[in-house]
Amino acid sequence: MNTKRRQNIRAAFVGVSILVLNLAVAAQDDQRTADDNKKTTDEKRDAKKKDYGVMFGTAYGPDDHPMYGVRVIIHPVGKKHPSWELYSDHRGEFAQRVPTTAADYIVTGEVETAPIENGKPQTSKKRHLKGETKVHIDGAEWHDFSLHLN
Repeated sequence: MNTKRRQNIRAAFVGVSILVLNLAVAAQDDQRTADDNKKTTDEKRDAKKKDYGVMFGTAYGPDDHPMYGVRVIIHPVGKKHPSWELYSDHRGEFAQRVPTTAADYIVTGEVETAPIENGKPQTSKKRHLKGETKVHIDGAEWHDFSLHLN
């Protein structure tokens, strides 16, 4: 091999080595940045967890079975207008985030049911079920309760 060719091969090898080294350093910096972002995201998530309490309830019918589609209205004691309105799911469950300040809430549930006979709903025999309960939230806590409709 001639000297010129060896110099070119060496220069190419050095250039490729430097390029690979720079890519490795850049990847490590990206990983550090991603880790830092993840830490700040985790810290934000932990801070958000402390920013609210949770009311978790289950709506039960007169036969003590969970009820689907119950309209749930939640408002602080002393206020007439509802702050939150939601519906129970297929297991009769519902949940609502509330502020961490210590407060009492009135939870009201309403539903209209029609008995089914021979596969058809009997609209002439509709029943309006209603229930109410009082819930106290004291800070960033999870409070489970039942809402019985009669």
